[in-house]
Amino acid sequence: MVGELRYREFRLPLGPGLHAYPDELIRQRVGHDGHPEYQIRWLILRRGEDGEGGQVDCKADHILLWMSNDEIYANCHKMLGEDGQVIGPSQETAGEVGTLDKSVLGEMETDVKSLIQRALRQLEECVGTVPPAPLLHTVHVLSAYASIEPLVGVFKDPRVLDLLMHMLSSPDYQIRWSAGRMIQALASHDAGTRTQILLSLSQQEAIEKHLDFDSRCALLALFAQATLSEHPVSFEGIQLPQVPGRLLFSLVKHYLHVTSLLDQLNDSAAEPGGQNSSAPEELSGERGRLELEFSMAMGTLISELVQVMRWDWAASRQGPSARSSSSIFQPPLAGAGLRLPPTQAQASLRRSRRFRPRSEFASSNAYALYVRDTLQPGMRVRMLDDYEEISAGDEGEFRQSNSGVPPVQVLWGSTGLTYWVHWHMLEILGFEEDIEDMVEADEYQGAVVSGTQGVALPCWRWRPMTELDAMPCVPPEDEDTEENQHLSQAEWWELLFFIRKLDRPAHQEVLQILQENLDREILDDEVLAELAIPVELAQDLLLALPQRLDDSTLRDLLNCRVYRKHALEALAGQPTSPSLLEAQAQPQESADAARVKAEEPLTQCPCSPLQHLVEGHGPAGKTVLDLEQALSSEGTQESEVKSLLLLLQRQPQPFLALMRSLDTPAASKALHLAVLRILTRLVDFPEALLLPWHEAMDACVACLQSPDADREVLQELIFFLHRLASVSRDYAVVLNQLGARDAISRALERHLGKLDLAQELRDMVFKCEKHAHLYQKLTTNILGGCIQMVLGQIEDHRRTHRPINIPFFDVFLRYLCQGSSVEVKEDKCWEKVEVSSNPHRASKLTDRNPKTYWESNGSTGSHYITLHMQQGVLIRQLTLLVASEDSSYMPARVVVFGGDGTSSPNTELNLVNVMPSASRVILLENLNRFWPVIQIRIKRCQQGGIDTRIRGLEVLGPKPTFWPVFREQLCRHTRLFYMVRAQAWSQDIVEDRRSLLHLSSRLNGALCQEQNFADRFLPDNEAAQALGKTCWEALVSPLVQNITFPDEDGLSPLGWLLDQYLECQEAAHNPRSRAAAFSSRVRRLTHLLVHVEPCEAPAVVGATPQPKGRNRSHDSSSLATQGLPSSILKNLTRCWQAVVEEQVNTFLTSHWQDDDFVPRYCEHFNKLQKSSSELFGPRAAFLLALQNGCAGALPKLPFLKAAHVSEQFARHIDQRIQGSRIGGAQGMEMLEQLQRCLETVLIFSSLEMATTFEHYYQHYMADRLLSLGSSWLEGAVLEQIGPCFPGRLPQQMLQSLRTSEELQRQFHVYQLQRLDQELLKLEDMEKEIQAGHEASGKEHKRECEEEAEEAGAAAATDAAEEEENEDLYYEGAMPEVSVLVLSPRCWPIASICHTLNPRTCLPSYLRGTLNQYSNFYEKSQSYPTIEQIPQKRLQWTWLGRAELQFGDQTLHVSTVQMWLLLYLNDLKEVSIESLLALSGLSPEMLNQAVGLLTSSRGPLDLHEQKDVPGGVLKIRDDSKEPGPRRGSVWLIPPQTYLKAEGEDGRNLEKRRNLLNGLIVRILKAHGDQGLHIDQLVCLVLEAWQKGPCPPRGLVSSLGRGSACSSTDVLSSILHLLGKGTVRRHDDRPQMLSYAVPVTVMEPHTKSLNPGSSGPDPPLTFHTLQIRSRGVPYASCTVTQSFSTFR
Repeated sequence: MVGELRYREFRLPLGPGLHAYPDELIRQRVGHDGHPEYQIRWLILRRGEDGEGGQVDCKADHILLWMSNDEIYANCHKMLGEDGQVIGPSQETAGEVGTLDKSVLGEMETDVKSLIQRALRQLEECVGTVPPAPLLHTVHVLSAYASIEPLVGVFKDPRVLDLLMHMLSSPDYQIRWSAGRMIQALASHDAGTRTQILLSLSQQEAIEKHLDFDSRCALLALFAQATLSEHPVSFEGIQLPQVPGRLLFSLVKHYLHVTSLLDQLNDSAAEPGGQNSSAPEELSGERGRLELEFSMAMGTLISELVQVMRWDWAASRQGPSARSSSSIFQPPLAGAGLRLPPTQAQASLRRSRRFRPRSEFASSNAYALYVRDTLQPGMRVRMLDDYEEISAGDEGEFRQSNSGVPPVQVLWGSTGLTYWVHWHMLEILGFEEDIEDMVEADEYQGAVVSGTQGVALPCWRWRPMTELDAMPCVPPEDEDTEENQHLSQAEWWELLFFIRKLDRPAHQEVLQILQENLDREILDDEVLAELAIPVELAQDLLLALPQRLDDSTLRDLLNCRVYRKHALEALAGQPTSPSLLEAQAQPQESADAARVKAEEPLTQCPCSPLQHLVEGHGPAGKTVLDLEQALSSEGTQESEVKSLLLLLQRQPQPFLALMRSLDTPAASKALHLAVLRILTRLVDFPEALLLPWHEAMDACVACLQSPDADREVLQELIFFLHRLASVSRDYAVVLNQLGARDAISRALERHLGKLDLAQELRDMVFKCEKHAHLYQKLTTNILGGCIQMVLGQIEDHRRTHRPINIPFFDVFLRYLCQGSSVEVKEDKCWEKVEVSSNPHRASKLTDRNPKTYWESNGSTGSHYITLHMQQGVLIRQLTLLVASEDSSYMPARVVVFGGDGTSSPNTELNLVNVMPSASRVILLENLNRFWPVIQIRIKRCQQGGIDTRIRGLEVLGPKPTFWPVFREQLCRHTRLFYMVRAQAWSQDIVEDRRSLLHLSSRLNGALCQEQNFADRFLPDNEAAQALGKTCWEALVSPLVQNITFPDEDGLSPLGWLLDQYLECQEAAHNPRSRAAAFSSRVRRLTHLLVHVEPCEAPAVVGATPQPKGRNRSHDSSSLATQGLPSSILKNLTRCWQAVVEEQVNTFLTSHWQDDDFVPRYCEHFNKLQKSSSELFGPRAAFLLALQNGCAGALPKLPFLKAAHVSEQFARHIDQRIQGSRIGGAQGMEMLEQLQRCLETVLIFSSLEMATTFEHYYQHYMADRLLSLGSSWLEGAVLEQIGPCFPGRLPQQMLQSLRTSEELQRQFHVYQLQRLDQELLKLEDMEKEIQAGHEASGKEHKRECEEEAEEAGAAAATDAAEEEENEDLYYEGAMPEVSVLVLSPRCWPIASICHTLNPRTCLPSYLRGTLNQYSNFYEKSQSYPTIEQIPQKRLQWTWLGRAELQFGDQTLHVSTVQMWLLLYLNDLKEVSIESLLALSGLSPEMLNQAVGLLTSSRGPLDLHEQKDVPGGVLKIRDDSKEPGPRRGSVWLIPPQTYLKAEGEDGRNLEKRRNLLNGLIVRILKAHGDQGLHIDQLVCLVLEAWQKGPCPPRGLVSSLGRGSACSSTDVLSSILHLLGKGTVRRHDDRPQMLSYAVPVTVMEPHTKSLNPGSSGPDPPLTFHTLQIRSRGVPYASCTVTQSFSTFR
């Protein structure tokens, strides 16, 4: 059997804890496209209801859904047979028929027919008498036959309906009861038979006249039983109106008629078979007729339901609502308010001439970027949104901006102070010349509204070219101009609905008009349905209809869409005329005469209470006064009273005001008595029973309940109610529903039982208890059934893409969605609030004062707040107000429980951890169940506090409309429909990836259809946004999840598509190629999938907004937390990241050894970046995914390959920095290449290879700085790629250069001071000599001898300073010497090969300067400090550069080359062997320097001699050259690049493996408990220094001794985390532990420093940079020699 629960293995999630299961195949039909469709019942079960062994009521909560073959194959595969075809619905009836013999069945059918004829004859014979026993026996036998299902067809005879009608209208109770038994027997078989019987009975003419109260209730009970489980919609918490049985029966009739037509529609579309053998044209015509009849019947049902539910009067008080046309899929912009600025009170406002408003941008991010790039200091701006102390509309002057939050500072004219705001909040007015003088305020209002509501999306007709990805690619098609001249089919059918409501003469008149204007001969129903009506003709008909319709139908006409759209436009050009309703409300001539006669007594009593009551109702109010006059006259004029009652039926407002006056204060006794006398007399008229008594019966019950009601008034009221309930028991049912029984009992208690007929009235009301439940159940079932039929029509509209042509469909939806945009805060959602302690302060929780609080008193975890909720209140939001300044009193963990009583709130609803900076804590949201008791338990406080403080409690209650119920049903049906469709489309994509190309058009069609439906039928933004969000989540989210899920090969369908897109980029440049079409489809798909941007969580606004961010002074409240991206965005970015990673991985594998690897990689990265922008737009999430994809491919390289890649990038950057010094066009090109390279290098910042990259970059940067010097570009590069250097060694190198410059400036001052001291000594000596000449010769001689002796002693004393003062007396051109102080911590210097001895290798004038600098540096290090820092030692190196003058040439040389050339000033030739011995340099270093000096550009020649190893250097003789050499010559040795594949790279790998081994060994020792990452780094560094360490050869090759920094350890930890060897703890990510065993290289056991007890003291290397400094007494030599001037 198809309907078993075995299909519940496949389930679809519909919400929190809700799942849908395909349960049963109900029926099948042929769809609009000719393919079969199947109606499936889906069970809706909550979590825990589908356990094993549990029985589930299949009809309790379900959805009926039509599905295609593909959808069943993807979602209900177990409903398929072995051949893959859908198993048809079971035919149990045929089986049971076969169990009866045909002859026996024929005899029984004959008996039934004879019994029916006999019962009709007996019923006619006993009219007016007691029914005889034979008649009851005959009916009893017929009931027995009716219970046999094979005989159901016989009872469909029309005579059976006649028999049941006569029995139901019989005055005898037994006959009516027997008829009910027969109906129950017939209706017990299936829903179709039951519905047919009820429909046949209800459609009988004048059935209501033949049915009394009991018979009508019997039929209503059968209908309630039939629809009890068909439409399980709960309206708990919503007060439904009290509907009398007469109106309820009429609703039942219309509802049965609609359901019957709907069943006929579904049956007419069944599979062609034996019964459907008609021609296709006949079938199509029959279906069209049924569709028209169904639409008309549905319109009638909606119209009557709107009147019964009293929605029409509520809507007339509230007025129509309109929704702005914007995308329903784009979330509304957070914080964008609709409130106009305060300056709108002015007559006009200013605006800019040349700057774009916010409404022209598709997103706030795009507008913010535009404002940031355009705004200049001094421009005028206007505030668009309220923000803290600044209001919307305030103007100010832009001052400055920076990288803070908020980033914009404006001087505001409203406050006279500066205030920081955000970019997107400003509208640029510009400078004064850019601002228009004035613009009307209403124009600005429209701009503000469009700017706030339309920020998320612009109008459908316009889209800025810069934001093509901000909305679906295909906008709605423009309407055809020819179609605009005619009514649409939906509009015409709505107009046809009113035409069919006309009486026969008026209907024929309208048909005649249509025939004359449309040139039609025959206008039957089939032709009418397909007419194309011109708009002009429709306007004429709409203007003529109001004079021919009754009042209720006229009210529907004025509210319908076709009248509002076309008739109002036609009326706009006509002169003012009286209201159509007023014209229709004019009484007949007889009534006019009666009212004229009654005017005289009215003028005599102008101040009667009744006249005051009805004077506000205009002409209709005078009808009540006329009625009172007619009833109070001696001879009651029945004709006059009946005519006045007819007027009140058309205009019941005065009558309702009359009844509602009973609810006025007790002081109006005279009015109450007058009203009650009128009402009591009206009950005697049958026409009065058609008045809407039920709509104002609550006023009568309120008067009964009033403790101040006068006894005489109560007595008259009871007389009236007793009379009314006796005449029509329906109103006794209404009184029961309103609680009149208890009100009467309390009235009797107050007046000691002295109220006549009160007991009888109470008993009468009590007897209608079951009828009240029946009426309430029927009202719920009918309303729920109408909602289900509306949802079914919406589903058909989605499936067939055909318009909805039901009249008043938009009206019904408008009333169901009414109030969806109104937030109602329930001040008394609860009955009382209880607390665990200090109950006298419980009122502080609800006083709305954030400065007061309730403070508990008890032990930790014992504090609670209990809310006793009002009956039926569903909590939409429960919020706890706290304050961070409460410190340890502030809650930290709160648990919310729900229960049915105070003793049992044990169902946990939510657990919330409160952040220390929070101020509003949302505990519950959107509960779908009523909990009588809600208990809030504070389990823990901040900082381990004991007691707690709560600042307030807020409860947002339910909206008092049907919107929550309808929203649940609409979203549930929409979610199921689109999830089923998403599964089917996903199945197609799995079977054939190429079908992914059609997904864009499929999605766009569905989304545009929903958008058009929302624009046409949904009244406000919340309803439209709810539909859009549900549709997007149900359709797009599963599709994105399925197409981004990788298959067995690790490639997802969307990933495959993106790969194909990247591969065909070159071919797509031809717009006519297939690749261009393919790329266009891919782009349209991706643009559509990222249409909805992730919305930010709105900031919770407190009672008193406080400034935040940069504007707050001492506010510790936190900023609003931004929401995370949706699952769609996460899946898309993950897929794009995987595609990029595979692309980059393929590129690295193929090209990592290429010489031009870096330029090609940068080009590849730029292509990927461009493709990301083409596919997804300028969204940061996809740019981040692109970077993460590149970062994910690089670690997959082996270590040596990764080191080679790092070295190539460092080399490329070095070459581009050096090449940019050239200048000109070539230099600019080098800078552009450098910028592109730096963008790709930034990816290294989060990778392990950043350490290797820093190693090579440090080497090349050191050579570059020492050979070329520093420049602004070095700092700019480091500023951009600084995160790529975990050790920050390059930054420290630049910092050391800046420190050296500062030391050089101090050294210059030090030299000047020494020079001043020496000159001062010379002046003193000259003065002493001059004074000695005046003395005697002997004394002068003796003094001179003494002075000579003193001078000799002084000379001996200053012998130690002779070297230091050598340069002070040098008479040549004194060179300018600059010393660079380099630290081995950051500079890659090998001290073994680069030591310089100034005493032996430098001339005296240079040696003295170096000696002075050494003394200066030692003195600068000797200043006392707080901490004891090891004294730094100075050691001179050969590193550096110099500039020498050689004739007319300027030679740029290294320090080694300078020494060699200066050495040749004193010698004609020198051997290489002597230079090696003198300098101590390595042969490689000296040969590198000599090679350039002896080149064609150099000044030296190398002569080979047999007896001299290495040769002899001599100065080149330039006399033989044609001309002298001039200009600058660059002889500094070029940059030497390292090889990652060589010894250096292998040593780096060894060190990495050694560190990995140490980390694994230490983590293994600590087990699962793990180590904090900081502690692990310390232990590894300690083990590196003391324990097992690398061999000495590795240490020397690293260039930095045995040092190992924390950066190296962190890099190894990062590598092990990526490999899975080390794992983080989930609850504490800073804790690391060993995960799985890996193969690592164990470190060697040799010590770094054998025999040493600790690390060496830090060394500071010095190099010198020599510059020229002119001396006025310097002499010039004619000979060719080398002179150092820099």
